[in-house]
Amino acid sequence: MIKPENLKHFIWVEKGTQRKAVMKALSAKMTPSLIRKVSQKFNEKISLSNTSDILKCLVNRGLAVCLNSEEKRGRLYELTETGKEVRENLLEAESLLNQ
Repeated sequence: MIKPENLKHFIWVEKGTQRKAVMKALSAKMTPSLIRKVSQKFNEKISLSNTSDILKCLVNRGLAVCLNSEEKRGRLYELTETGKEVRENLLEAESLLNQ
């Protein structure tokens, strides 16, 4: 069950197909290029620039964090606790649809 304070984040992610793809893909510490590759399983049209833009939005919303933001290349991202909860609920909702 999603916490009421995280509901707005869940709805925001749910409304965007590319945001959903990135959230589903971001299951560990990952670089944007790896996130894009995994995201393409869920949305084949997602580009690296789309992925980077979405990651910036996720960081700004407190759903993800960049672990080495001082780096120009090879930045690592992971979900925050809030982001993990949103991802978990997103996957749970999709599994209910697939039953």
